Amino acid sequence: MHQALNAPISRTRIKICGLTRACDVDAAVAAGADAVGFVLYAPSPRAVNLQQAVQLAQRLPPFVTPVLLFVNAAITEVNAALNAIPHALLQFHGDETPQSCATATQNGRHRFVRAARIPLGDDAKGFDLVKYADQYSQAQAILLDAHVDGYGGAGKAFNWSLLPTSVNAHLVLSGGLTPANVTDGIRQVRPRCLSLAVDVSSGVEATSPDGLPLKGIKDAEKIQRFVAAVRAADAQIAP
Repeated sequence: MHQALNAPISRTRIKICGLTRACDVDAAVAAGADAVGFVLYAPSPRAVNLQQAVQLAQRLPPFVTPVLLFVNAAITEVNAALNAIPHALLQFHGDETPQSCATATQNGRHRFVRAARIPLGDDAKGFDLVKYADQYSQAQAILLDAHVDGYGGAGKAFNWSLLPTSVNAHLVLSGGLTPANVTDGIRQVRPRCLSLAVDVSSGVEATSPDGLPLKGIKDAEKIQRFVAAVRAADAQIAP
């Protein structure tokens, strides 16, 4: 059961997602990330296989959570991952139903986050986030990502101001976040929910000499700036 909406709001938790290299895991930890995400979805340019995820997760110190991202994965695949990384948090980013989430997590034995795909532009007003959060009430949090072709937000940000003003759930803001806009995102979204975390991937990635993103390759300095921007937001809205 979720707590009341007037409960104290904790600091903004930070997840760095789409990690593929040991040095990027180390950079996320050094910057103060609370969680790191490994994409177990082969079509993604940021995908790792289970063996790679295990090796990367072994680098994590205590109290930094590994998150395993799945898209419409078979139960056997999820079970294999949980056997290999039993303390991981699961993230379902496809078309998983409440029942399939329950089955994959052994009816609550393992924690999970459910992604909600929020339409871009004014269409965001038509997404019933309150109903969605109620449908997935067993999720530890609802992750808000932009709805684009395929799975994942593709670095796009939806209109945060169109979200409902009161959602009885813990939310994770994602989709197009960068060191430049995350402070504003936190200020807009945190008052609307029980607690807020943020999830960044493309916004902290390195770029090639011609300015193109290097998907799956993180920039340690961008990670540090992102974390600093989150902490600045926390300071701005502290009681």
